Formats: sequence, C-alpha cells, structure tokens
Amino acid sequence: MTTARYLSLLIPVAALLVAARRERERAGAALAFIASATGLAVLHEIATAAGWWTFATVDGAYHGFPIDLWLGWAVLWGPVPVLLRRLLPLPVALGLLLWIDAIAMPALDPLLRLGPHWLLGEALGLIAVALPAQLLGRWTATRSRLMARVLLQVGLFGVLLLWLIPSVAFTLGDGSWDRLLDAPLFLLGQLAFLLAVPALAAVREFALRGGGTPFPWDPPVRLVTTGVYAYLANPMQLSAISLLLLMAAAARSLSLAVAAIIAGAFAGGLAAASEHHDLLARYEGQYRSYRAQVRDWWPRTRPSTRTPGSARLWLDDDCGPCSGVRDLLLRSSPVGLTILPASSFDGPVLWRARYEADDGHVASGVAAVARGLGHGTVLQAYAGWLLILPGLNQSAQLVVDALIAPPHPAGAVTVGKNGR
Repeated sequence: MTTARYLSLLIPVAALLVAARRERERAGAALAFIASATGLAVLHEIATAAGWWTFATVDGAYHGFPIDLWLGWAVLWGPVPVLLRRLLPLPVALGLLLWIDAIAMPALDPLLRLGPHWLLGEALGLIAVALPAQLLGRWTATRSRLMARVLLQVGLFGVLLLWLIPSVAFTLGDGSWDRLLDAPLFLLGQLAFLLAVPALAAVREFALRGGGTPFPWDPPVRLVTTGVYAYLANPMQLSAISLLLLMAAAARSLSLAVAAIIAGAFAGGLAAASEHHDLLARYEGQYRSYRAQVRDWWPRTRPSTRTPGSARLWLDDDCGPCSGVRDLLLRSSPVGLTILPASSFDGPVLWRARYEADDGHVASGVAAVARGLGHGTVLQAYAGWLLILPGLNQSAQLVVDALIAPPHPAGAVTVGKNGR
C-alpha cells in the first residue's frame, strides 16, 4: 500500500512538472487544482456515505481520505489537463481521465475498496468535479468567459470557505457540524448573507468595472475604486473573516475562530503586501491616491471625493418613489453624483431611471438607483450593494414595475397603486 500511495502522488506531480510551461496557464492550473481538490473532498464524503468506495485505514488521512491520494487525484483532474489543453480538448481530456481511473482505481486494492456502483461515483465526479475544474482552468488560461468564470469562482470559494475550512477546523480541533446545525439556522443564514453582501458586491464590481476576477492571478485589468471599494479596500477579506467568526461562534469552536484569525493575519500581512506591490507596479499614482483615502478592515462613512468618480443619475420627477429617492440622496449630499430630471436626458426617451458614470458604466431602473445610493452614506451604499446583486436586482425591478411605477416615458404620468 505504501508503494501505491507514493506512485499515486508522484506520477501526477511528474506529469504536472512536464506540462507546466507558460505563466498565464499556471493561473488556470492553480484554480483548477483548488477546484478539483475541494470538489474531491466533497465527492469523498458522498462516495463514502453511498458505499461507492472506501479507503483502508492508514496514517496521514483526512476523514479516511489519504492525503497523498487526494493531492495526486486533484493534480490529475485539475492542472495537468489544463496545461495540456492544446493537446487535449475538453472531451478528450475527460475521456482520458475516465480511462485512467477505470484502470487505476481497481488496481489500488486493498488501499481502495470499490463498491458495486463505484462507476456511478466516478461519473458523478467527472461531471461535478473534473468538468467545472477544467472549465474554470481553461477559461482562466485564455481569459475568456469572464462572467462564467466569476460565477465558478464564487461557487468554489463559497464551498471552500463555508464547508471545507470549517470541516478541517472541526476535525483537527473542537466544534462540530451538529453544534452548528443546532443553532437557529434561519437567523444564522440571514446574518451570513448580510455579512457576505460586501464580498458579493465586490466580486460583481471586479467583473463589471474592472474586467477581472477575485483570484490574484486573474485580476481586473483596471483599478477598481467604485462601488464597495469607494468605502473599503478589502471587502472580500472582511466578509470572509466575519463569516468564519460567525460560524465559529455558532459552533462554539475555538479552532475555527483561530483559523479565522490566522486567515485574517495572512490576508493583512503576506497577501496584502503582495497585492500592494502588484497594484503599485501597475497603477502607482492612482493606487497611492486611492489608498490615501480608503483603508482596510474599517469602511469610510462616506466615499472620498476621489473614489467613486463622477456620475449622473436621471430620475423622473413625475414618479413619487423616484422623487423620494432624489430627496433622500440630496439630503446626504452625494459625492460625485449629479441628479437630473429624466426629461432633460439628451438621448432616447427614458423609460426608467438611468445612471451613467464617467468610466462608461451604465445602469437603468433599480440598478441605476442602487448605483446612485453608492455615492451617499455607507448605509445607503450598503442598500445599493444589496439591490444590485444578481437575482435580487431583477426581483426588485419586478416588484417596482408591478406595484409602484411600470416603465413609462419620462415626464408621463402613470396611474398605479400609489395614486400616480
């Protein structure tokens, strides 16, 4: 069994070293490894519960999954096919992985004991683990399908943060999922979502305004200082640490709290230093000016005059709720935002509120109002970050159109349930 474990790690690592050639491809390869390693941890739990396969009891295992096999399998399903993507189109790569596993997994007996339906688990793994890892890695390597790879990253890092890290902390220390599930889940879920809003808004800002993703080797191509970044320089790290601490409190786990503190120290130390060096190299003057105004870990109450940029928001004076939003924003003296009547818009007739920023970003309807709120106080901005999230934005727009003010030409009076 010892020889089998060595070979299960060394052969994939040797293949990885042979395949590693280009720096850009390494970004995709790294993401593919993280995705496959995380997905294989989930697959192992499912396979064990379903009886598809089990591993012999050995030293150096996590939940019965030998670490060396875990790493070797993740390398084989993740970075190696990404680095060889010019030679191995995706269908060919998946077919090759199936062929390798069909030969290797029975040969690993008695280290790996297969159940009668193990091929079902293999098929599930290829579809739910290897395929997303390959798509994420290949799209990152070619910097294509931006929104798709952003969504895959959100899913990946969500599983990593909310499941794998707590599971490891509970296994190595105290706390348990049973304790966590005994907590008031509805309240816990609401708190978790509210804590996650800045991170989700930041990811969206990276994609829409920066043209990149949160992964350090796949960053935005423009410096992002708008949206949540007008108030806080590290919203993703703050949300992640806050979520871990919330879970630690709910599970009464000191080990998870320590993991959160270590993660925070890493984010504020080595990771921050690397990020600052990279951003200074790419945007020296602009980045220095931004960081002189916006700090890590603690948000500004209002954006500085340099961060959100200049923008215009057109609102319909004949719409009662629009007038209310206008008055709310004017009372808070929005930074860098000019509010104009929709009838003065120099262009096609407006049917909804419209937002235009100097960097070319445009939004309409509820999204336009949400962007306008991002020029006010931090509480107004938080409401804007919430309203602009995919799904919530569309739902809010449907409610507004159905109950308040259906789309209509600016200046036209619309009869609705609000009496206008």
